[in-house]
Amino acid sequence: MATVREETFRLLRSLGMTTIFGNPGSTELPFLRDYPQDFRYVLGLQEASVVAMADGYAQASGQAAFVNLHTAPGVGNAMGSIVTAFCQHTPLVITAGQQVRPMMALEPLLFAREATELPKPYVKWSYEPARAQDVPAAIARAYYIACQQPRGPVFLSIPMDDWDVEVEPLAVREVSLRTAPDPADLQAVAKQLQDSQKLALVVGAEADRDNAWEALIALAERTHAAVWRAPLSPRVGFPDNHPFFQGDLPPVTKMVSDKLADYDTVLVVGAPVFHYYPYVPGAIIKEGTKVIHISNDPDEAARIQVGWSLVGNIALTIEQLLPLLSASEHVKPAVRPQPKIPVAQTPIPPAFVMHTLSQVLPEDVVVLDESPSTAGILRKYIQATQPGSFYLTGSGGLGFAMPAAIGVKLALPQRPVVAVLGDGSSMYSIQSLWTAAQLKLPVLFVILRNNTYAILKAFAQFEKVGEQIPGLDLPDLDIIKLAEGFGCHAQRITRPEELAPTIQHLLQGNTPSVLEVVVDPNGSSLL
Repeated sequence: MATVREETFRLLRSLGMTTIFGNPGSTELPFLRDYPQDFRYVLGLQEASVVAMADGYAQASGQAAFVNLHTAPGVGNAMGSIVTAFCQHTPLVITAGQQVRPMMALEPLLFAREATELPKPYVKWSYEPARAQDVPAAIARAYYIACQQPRGPVFLSIPMDDWDVEVEPLAVREVSLRTAPDPADLQAVAKQLQDSQKLALVVGAEADRDNAWEALIALAERTHAAVWRAPLSPRVGFPDNHPFFQGDLPPVTKMVSDKLADYDTVLVVGAPVFHYYPYVPGAIIKEGTKVIHISNDPDEAARIQVGWSLVGNIALTIEQLLPLLSASEHVKPAVRPQPKIPVAQTPIPPAFVMHTLSQVLPEDVVVLDESPSTAGILRKYIQATQPGSFYLTGSGGLGFAMPAAIGVKLALPQRPVVAVLGDGSSMYSIQSLWTAAQLKLPVLFVILRNNTYAILKAFAQFEKVGEQIPGLDLPDLDIIKLAEGFGCHAQRITRPEELAPTIQHLLQGNTPSVLEVVVDPNGSSLL
């Protein structure tokens, strides 16, 4: 008979989870000893970075990722990234060690009190097996729950003495992971879309996660819908270079309502209706406009306050809707104007950085954005033209993009990966550069240096809260020395003419590079 540990590795192998992301502690050592040679262990130097690396890996690969954390203190460190993974529906099986069962009643050092409560409510399921023999079955259940829609992280607390207990083998099962809405509802939706005189299609992140790009292109072209990107969408579900694409909706109630005011029907696919920040009073949608919402998340369908929701896998739903629609005879939407080419000057305007990146980055690049004060500018210039080409934190929390870029590169070694960060954002997971250097991953980290939390200053001005606010400036950061200390190549540029040739050179490298670009602090934007 096999031990729990042996059976767990056999199970993980069968499920395709042979890459484990972790930062080990004493309660994890019994699981990790005699590590199988066909498994890869990705070490991060802090638990939040570990989870974010796994998040990027799972999103880019389309498969659940396995994470092994230390007991309560390690899980506590990881919570910010667990929140982000939950908000962006990333399938993660997160395990953490627990003290040995004979000592639990004494609550010794590194005992996780009520271990299953710590990650709630930001996991789909949280469990500590009652018996050692239940561990493999719990991991299998966790995997299926993480992968079922809406996908998301799950958590298991496993006592460290469980791994050597003998256990019967566990059968690996097939579990269906896609659902479709009622066919009668689809017929009604098709009629409403067919009757529309002017249709807007608002596309969110779940369209990319559910591999719905081609189906949505076909839907837009069949209905002549004007296509918008949902506010604050963590991924791009429709090509930015398509002539029907109109741009990004702002995350402000009245501004969204105004943008969509000319349409009689708004079809929202793979996004909430709508995601806002900051608060500005106003109607969600103008009176008389019909809203149809297609989501793979029943909770999201229950939460929205306007329209008619259908729940199902995005690609499957659109694929079943298409045969019910005939080609539209309405006028095609106007092509949106392209942004102006920024002027090259010193200090470098952030818009010039984004424009330059748009000119020199290869077509198949994957871009991760954590530059809050320039995110809107980045989206205007850098186009996502292929599935899985753009990632943004789904929670609004910082510390995601730098480690997630490492996970994305591990999952997609053939594609170039670039993370664009603010100098403040880069500090949240700076130690993840060590992992990139150790694995020799050719990721380019572009850090915009403006010596301030520019997004907070912009928000303070927007909300008219005053100017005497402490803690918004970041003098004396030496990003170059930090990056070099973790083993990365790093350089700083201050002149616009240096930008394009430097980026092109660094993209040819075979190790990670950090490029610090000193930018004009007045070139930022809240929206």
